[in-house]
Amino acid sequence: MDHSRPKRADARRNEENLLRAAAAVFVTSGVEAPIRDIAAEAGVGTATIYRHFPTRADLVIAVYRHQVESCAEAGPALLAGAASPYAALRQWIDLFVDFLVTKHGLAAVLRPDNTGFQTLHAYFLDRLVPVCARLLEAAAAAGEIRADLEALELMRGVGNLCIGAESDPRYDARRLVGFLVAGLGR
Repeated sequence: MDHSRPKRADARRNEENLLRAAAAVFVTSGVEAPIRDIAAEAGVGTATIYRHFPTRADLVIAVYRHQVESCAEAGPALLAGAASPYAALRQWIDLFVDFLVTKHGLAAVLRPDNTGFQTLHAYFLDRLVPVCARLLEAAAAAGEIRADLEALELMRGVGNLCIGAESDPRYDARRLVGFLVAGLGR
């Protein structure tokens, strides 16, 4: 099979559907959920999932990458369509929080002692830090927020406020992150 050729549009749609279904099942059941549950959610047979993703690790990594891409692509779209750059930043941070809180089970797979962690962590930073930086720069240029905050600092702060949300349903990470982001305003 020639992997250098771009996938057909219908093949890309099918893969997107599988990744969305897997992400939904991972949120409710964790990354160890049976493949048959993911197949049922996607409306396909298990063989279809194995054809696209031969191992569970392949599927988990693909879901993680897909979620990172969705978050990265949302930044410019929000900046273009929001009422202000600060509003776009707030909306993007909400998406980022949702990503961090709902990557249910991925944290265990992405431990630093896992061989794929470094590559995925670098991918996460390469894709998301520039998006956050662009949103911060636009909001600062518009005079809506302070200009002395680095994207990685903000993302680390948000990430730290999300710790514990997965294990305590009463913990509202989005609310606490909202206080943090509100504190950026002028």
